[in-house]
Amino acid sequence: MKKSDFRLVQSIRVRWAEVDAQGIVFNPHYLMYADIGVTEYYRAIGMPYPDAFQVEAEDLFTKKSTIVYHASARYDDEIDILVRVSRLGKSSFDFLVGIFRADEALAEILITYVNANPQTRKSVPLRDAFKNKICEFEVMPPEGSSQRV
Repeated sequence: MKKSDFRLVQSIRVRWAEVDAQGIVFNPHYLMYADIGVTEYYRAIGMPYPDAFQVEAEDLFTKKSTIVYHASARYDDEIDILVRVSRLGKSSFDFLVGIFRADEALAEILITYVNANPQTRKSVPLRDAFKNKICEFEVMPPEGSSQRV
């Protein structure tokens, strides 16, 4: 995972409430950091969540999240949340989120989202407009895309 593979970077400072008795960021907070980055990603591509998805009676549901921890952040560290879409499928996609302190990778998070009808909870294809905005934004084309849909 290289920082140069990411276009979206959101910097934050670790707050006191996020550290545990060991003096390091309590592990579930990394998912909160990822959520901050994902929210900014949607805003950056011009599709702020949730409004951009409710127009078509669609919503995104988290299917899976995995975290690989490399090092620990501590209180008052300035950390960077890097986000990119690493895979585009028919009705799902993956966000790759890197949490860094300067050039040190702290955590790597992979989140799979499924696009679905909120009433039926059944998957529906991702809109081409959404896929195109992702491909236009990304430094590296996501797996499963042909750069543009």
